Amino acid sequence: MGGRCALTLAVLSALLCQVWSSGVFELKLQEFVNKKGLLGNRNCCRGGAGPPPCACRTFFRVCLKHYQASVSPEPPCTYGSAVTPVLGIDSFSLPDGAGADPAFSNPIRFPFGFTWPGTFSLIIEALHTDSPDDLATENPERLISRLATQRHLAVGEEWSQDLHSSGRTDLKYSYRFVCDEHYFGEGCSVFCRPRDDAFGHFTCGERGEKVCNPGWKGQYCTEPICLPGCDEQHGFCDKPGECKCRVGWQGRYCDQCIRYPGCLHGTCRQPWQCNCQEGWGGLFCNQDLNYCTHHKPCRNGATCTNTGQGSYTCSCRPGYTGANCETEVDECSAGPCRNGGSCTDLENSYSCTCPPGFYGRICELSAMVCADGPCFNGGRCSDNPEGGYTCRCPGGFSGFNCEKKMDSCSSSPCSNGAQCVDLGDAYACRCQAGFSGRHCDNNVDDCASSPCAHGGTCRDGVNEYSCTCPPGYTGRNCSAPVSRCEHAPCHNGATCHERAFRYLCECARGYGGPNCHAPVSRCEHAPCHNGATCHERAFRYLCECARGYGGPNCQFLLPEPPPGPVVVDLTEKYVEGQAGPFPWVAVGAGVLLVLTLLLGCAATVVCVRLRLQKRRPPADPCRGETETMNNLANRQREKDISVSVIGATQIKNTNKKADFHVEPGAEKNGLAARDSAVGCNLLQGLKGAAATAGPHSVRDAKGQPQGSAGEEKGTPTLRGGEASERKRPDSVYSASKDTKYQSVYVISEEQDECVIATEV
Repeated sequence: MGGRCALTLAVLSALLCQVWSSGVFELKLQEFVNKKGLLGNRNCCRGGAGPPPCACRTFFRVCLKHYQASVSPEPPCTYGSAVTPVLGIDSFSLPDGAGADPAFSNPIRFPFGFTWPGTFSLIIEALHTDSPDDLATENPERLISRLATQRHLAVGEEWSQDLHSSGRTDLKYSYRFVCDEHYFGEGCSVFCRPRDDAFGHFTCGERGEKVCNPGWKGQYCTEPICLPGCDEQHGFCDKPGECKCRVGWQGRYCDQCIRYPGCLHGTCRQPWQCNCQEGWGGLFCNQDLNYCTHHKPCRNGATCTNTGQGSYTCSCRPGYTGANCETEVDECSAGPCRNGGSCTDLENSYSCTCPPGFYGRICELSAMVCADGPCFNGGRCSDNPEGGYTCRCPGGFSGFNCEKKMDSCSSSPCSNGAQCVDLGDAYACRCQAGFSGRHCDNNVDDCASSPCAHGGTCRDGVNEYSCTCPPGYTGRNCSAPVSRCEHAPCHNGATCHERAFRYLCECARGYGGPNCHAPVSRCEHAPCHNGATCHERAFRYLCECARGYGGPNCQFLLPEPPPGPVVVDLTEKYVEGQAGPFPWVAVGAGVLLVLTLLLGCAATVVCVRLRLQKRRPPADPCRGETETMNNLANRQREKDISVSVIGATQIKNTNKKADFHVEPGAEKNGLAARDSAVGCNLLQGLKGAAATAGPHSVRDAKGQPQGSAGEEKGTPTLRGGEASERKRPDSVYSASKDTKYQSVYVISEEQDECVIATEV
């Protein structure tokens, strides 16, 4: 039991080691020699009987355990154990890889799930079996030889060779310990698996160290190496070779801060700063504090002085003036030269060129007098008290001595291409068309006369004008209405008509729409009635009528439908199928029949009234009772008689119910209590009416007899007549709703009696 548990634990540990292994111990059996074929007890493998030589069917048991100073072959095999199948008889060599038996592979592998300790103990037993299926190792009688040794072994790919020799057997074997894939180090305790994903970008070195792929760094090679020169604080990257700037920084290497928005002449050390450069100020560094240096506004050698806030002052040199000293002072403007001397302006000075006969700085000294006749061209000379003379020149001449002939047009006084005419001491300007004034500098307003009609806008030009016309008008003066029909907006041969600011299209037959562009569908508005089918024809439609209907649009119900379908055209009326003339005979017969019925009804009413007057009894026992039965006077009775000749739709015979609906309290009306003959008369009147049904039958609104079939059978139909009265619609009484009472007459031919009943 204990052996089975140990075996189970060994198998489980082996499986776990295979799953969580970090290395593997490999043992390669190379050669086994048993020359005599004897067991360890010196017996022959076949029991020592008989002459044949001994033949040992050899298999091996291998046990790998921790290091022991004195190796014990007994379990447990802490690092693993293995039992081979029969590998040969007596002496044999074992090749690498799989042998003849697929259950054995050379070398034998013992996976480790922990760090390789560097030492081990190895037991190899060679055993004999009589049957390949019996590989039990507990019987000591099967032992051929046993190897028990301990060694130090470093991790490596090289095999360690060893030879074990006993007196009768030799075992040549080799062993090594190699790390599993992705495990490195002296004890195969360093795990490293190359990867190139979000969790790392590296390969593994010889000792299991992580070697980052190009462009990656960090403990697990998850940090990309940014563009060389990328600022480490202000830049970052998601993949190698890029440089993304953080907020507030810019540039290829993210080393330039972003200035405050709107900053003009400023710098920044941190984002959103605006540190003004020298000579600039303000929130956005847009105020020039050193305007003189930057713009040098002062001219002609003036001295510029900054006054702050972008202002400056120019100190001009003598002879110059203006805000920027741009204007030279004209010392000749005051006319310092006398006696007609010519002044020449100099920088901060002037010089006078004196005419003949004068000298001095300002020509104030004269060498001539009027007696010398200095004035030319008829000029009048006058001596000056302080010395010198003055010439008064005639028209058309000038100069100190009147030596210059004046040209009034030399200064081009006329503008806008006008011609200047010299008049001696004056000039005149001949203006071009469209200009006026002394110097032709006034543009004549061509819009002054409002030339644009219909509210057009006038724009003045040079000797011309232009009009911007309102919608609907055109022309130079907006006087011509725009022709809406000019561009032929109407299609399909339609006629265009002008209207105020619009046009109308008179469409040709078969077309419609604002521009007569769409063909008109004659069947679009469903002109055919009563389920007829509409058919399109050229500019018209045809109605295919259903059976029993006719007319252009199948709107008439025919007396007898023709056997074939009827097709009616708006322009040509014809019948497909049975053709024939209009049934004038049938129509005339119908009209005659209606007239005959009307005349018959009138004659019947007249006859009834005459017979009622003739058969009125002179005295009747129940006359007084009848006349006052319902509190009706003779006058009211006559009125009711006149009403009784109205159409039958206003008559309702309620006397039929008199003998059926007498209630216990009916005596209060005084009818049955005072004279039983009343009830008799009512009943007899009903029977007489039943026997003489015919001209006295009541007709409905359409002239049809009501209840005649039931009355011919006598009194048993009384209930039937009552039912018919109940089913009669209320519209029967509509003609007399405005009266409080209704008088109904029952006329009997057997008795000359008239009984009046009033329905309340």
